[in-house]
Amino acid sequence: MDGAPIAVEASPSPGMAKISLYDVEGAAGAGRSLEGERIEGQLYFPEAQLAALGISPANVAGVKVCGDSMLGTLDDGDWVLVDLANRDPRREGVFLLSVSGERRIKRVQRLAGGALYLISDNEHYKPEMIKPEEMREVEILGRCEIRIGRVS
Repeated sequence: MDGAPIAVEASPSPGMAKISLYDVEGAAGAGRSLEGERIEGQLYFPEAQLAALGISPANVAGVKVCGDSMLGTLDDGDWVLVDLANRDPRREGVFLLSVSGERRIKRVQRLAGGALYLISDNEHYKPEMIKPEEMREVEILGRCEIRIGRVS
């Protein structure tokens, strides 16, 4: 580097998707969707990288991780970009869910008979089974696709 200042643009360059970062880390009982939640900021992310993952920029939200239940995969204070269009748990993955009105980020496995297994990657937390008759209390809000966090 030659010591020259780095140019900062007031608006994003073409090909960048604007992603809202929602302040929902402690949003227990605040409802199922992210609509109406306070937006903490915006992030501009390359549309081409989203497209390579099969994600539409119109369906992405940033959500802050709270707690240590996903330690090893997601740390407290990380941000995740959630694909709100991908709500299908048939392929195991990490999802943003609403369980009895409380938002959670968990690894989800679909079991035979329609039950869901909610897994915390931190071994200090036990998995939770959601039986088919309890599914009315659960809504999968989207699949967590991209982690933004501190390198340790």
